[in-house]
Amino acid sequence: MSRFVNSCLKPLSVAVSLGGIAGAYTATAAIADTAHDATTSKVNDARSSTQGAEGQSVTSHSVEHIHVIGHPFNTMRTSNDMGRMPQDVMHTAQTIDVVPRELIQQQNAKSLDEALRNVPGITSSVGEGAGGMSGDQFLIRGFPAQNDIYEDGLRDFGVYTRDSFFQDSVNVIKGPSSEVFGNGTTGGAINIVTKSPTLKNHYNADFSGGSANYYRGTVDINQRIDKTTAFRIEGMGTSNNVEGRDYAAAHRWGIAPSIAFGLGTKTTVVLQVMHQSSDNVPDYGVPVTKLPGQTMGRPITEKKSLGVSRDNWYGKKQDHDNSEDTMETLRLTHKFNSHLTLHNDLRFGEYSRDFAASSPQCANAQCSEIQLYNPGYKKVTSSYGLNGGPMPYKQSSWSFQDVASMQADFNTGFLKHQLVTGFDFEYVEDSRRQYAYDAMGAGRAIPWQNTASPQRDTYQYATCRADSGSCWKNTNYSLGRPDSSGYGFDTGLFLYDQIWFNKWLSVKGGLRWDHWQTMYKTWGADAQTTDESVKSYGKAPSKAADYHNSTDVVNPTASLLFTPNNWQTFYFTYASSTTPMGMYVTNGSIPVRPASNGQVATQPERSRLYEVGTKMSLLHDRLGATISLFRLDKSNALTSDPISGQVQATGIQERNQGLELSLGGMILPGWNVSATYALYDPRQTSGVNKGRNIQYVPHNQATLWSAYEAFPGKPWNFTIGGGVTWRQGVYLTLANDAKVPANVEFDSVLSHRINRHWVVSLNGYNLSNRLNYNSLFTGRVTPAPGRTFLGRLSMEY
Repeated sequence: MSRFVNSCLKPLSVAVSLGGIAGAYTATAAIADTAHDATTSKVNDARSSTQGAEGQSVTSHSVEHIHVIGHPFNTMRTSNDMGRMPQDVMHTAQTIDVVPRELIQQQNAKSLDEALRNVPGITSSVGEGAGGMSGDQFLIRGFPAQNDIYEDGLRDFGVYTRDSFFQDSVNVIKGPSSEVFGNGTTGGAINIVTKSPTLKNHYNADFSGGSANYYRGTVDINQRIDKTTAFRIEGMGTSNNVEGRDYAAAHRWGIAPSIAFGLGTKTTVVLQVMHQSSDNVPDYGVPVTKLPGQTMGRPITEKKSLGVSRDNWYGKKQDHDNSEDTMETLRLTHKFNSHLTLHNDLRFGEYSRDFAASSPQCANAQCSEIQLYNPGYKKVTSSYGLNGGPMPYKQSSWSFQDVASMQADFNTGFLKHQLVTGFDFEYVEDSRRQYAYDAMGAGRAIPWQNTASPQRDTYQYATCRADSGSCWKNTNYSLGRPDSSGYGFDTGLFLYDQIWFNKWLSVKGGLRWDHWQTMYKTWGADAQTTDESVKSYGKAPSKAADYHNSTDVVNPTASLLFTPNNWQTFYFTYASSTTPMGMYVTNGSIPVRPASNGQVATQPERSRLYEVGTKMSLLHDRLGATISLFRLDKSNALTSDPISGQVQATGIQERNQGLELSLGGMILPGWNVSATYALYDPRQTSGVNKGRNIQYVPHNQATLWSAYEAFPGKPWNFTIGGGVTWRQGVYLTLANDAKVPANVEFDSVLSHRINRHWVVSLNGYNLSNRLNYNSLFTGRVTPAPGRTFLGRLSMEY
């Protein structure tokens, strides 16, 4: 046995040196959090080894159990890091994909979007709406999840591209999870686990540079103050263009200080602040159109005869996306005794945004020219209809959320219970001021640009004040969106209990009750306003609108778990979720209005999940594997108009069902692997498009990443690795008459450890320089970056 332990420890130490010394203990912490481990002494030993990682004493007995820790790429023992989800990944009856810190570091993933490329079933989407959303816009299993992004279990209401500098790992909980997160989570929830202070000092700096004028620096300092207190601060600065795309660029910086009290004691308090500032040039991509005689729309970059380069950017000089996002979080954990634990998480958020972007559309069937739908303008028909693109706007929002939960572990006779109950309050308020562009003289037509060679600086429009009459000098144009303000308030109560009949059979059931209140107020011109009715903005505003909504709903959940041994779990789960209309005032279009003028009132979106699966932790926890079959039904689905961005109630039902597989861990000493595969059957089950595919959902999707460290501990050591990400082509419309081709991307890494403190590496992305498309929407798609190389120098003490 000792020989086997030593053979495991050697590659484990390699993984620790590459990924950070604390990474190897992630699984151990999860074991310690598992309430009903088969052997209590093993759990206590795991706690001891974790304390050793934090700078406290390590007993010889805990060292004997290090081989149980396994490999960081095996995430089965990973904690969900939330009081509301006390079990580890393996013992949670739902598909959970974890992107561990070690994988993020090997791939040099700089953002949440890059990290999530390792998760099957996630698609990026360019959002629309009142002002044109962008930032992180994800779909999980084909259903919108832009409002289902969390950090340490609390919702992040901001609309921005989330940098990875303060992220420790990313968990994707697939399927409805209203009993944990409340409203939303139709396709699932994305929970970012942030970096927190530990009792072991470390000092890390990281510098990257490469293609497309890419420059990036990060710093991570953790300092122990006394035996129970530690301080940590992370910082980041990034500036880059995009390889293969003209003019698109990102510039951001961020800082995330935190301090923890009571580490290793019964009461722990962690105070965190995260601030990120971004100054970006948004990329709304290229149009999707049909050529004469064709029935299927394609991106114009796929039509070789047009000579459209993948570099073409159809924007204007004024396009910008500037945001300031700050969150203050206070997390409290108090362990009364071995049976009762209290968690309380509190967060305030402040968000601001200044946004303007151009949405390209084809001007005619041949698409020989592109008419730019400049913010606030469109070349109208003789009837002066309004179909403008996204308006420039300034947005200011703030939010508050408090989640308190009590975990109780107790027995009733021969039955073991783990009961979790608590409340969840969240409030978010938003105000938005929309602007227009001055046409620079009455009668001037909106310019068209040549498809093959657009000129960004040829045509410019000066931004005018929203209260200025100059916005209306040209009667062929009018303001296409109103100003707005609104709030959403959610009160939730939850209760669920997991009951063990014996050590291998348990059931879990519970429910959550929510009361939602929303208000959305608009004033100024809207899509129903004619030019003649608006003389000057602010003096003769069009009809104001004031929408209110109040909803009460109960979402139940039930699971059956069978754990025949300590390395395998079988489960069946039923779960549900509800998404009320108008709840997301910071990230989405105006809420669907109640019944009026013959329109049908839209009911909340509802979803139901049926899932059966198994999770395994093999080879003494060095390798983890999952298999799951699911069916996800959604009713009262919404969609967005491809031109105006208005949310439309389809009233249709949708269903996605399929198979998901994953494998992660250490195959042989020094050789790690992470692989996933998803097979989906996404269908609309009602409406005029019954039987057709759901938008944006591929039938097949797979990822593979593997790396091998050769000659560890030798001066000539090196790590070589790489992988492939594949997504089958997807439909862009409900009618399935527009499609984007498959994505195939090959990436690589080559690194060398100079000594115990310094590592140099080179990452390559999209090595084949294939024309892929990352961000998808009905009428346009955004080409992914071309072949990119980034060099990296890391220092850690």
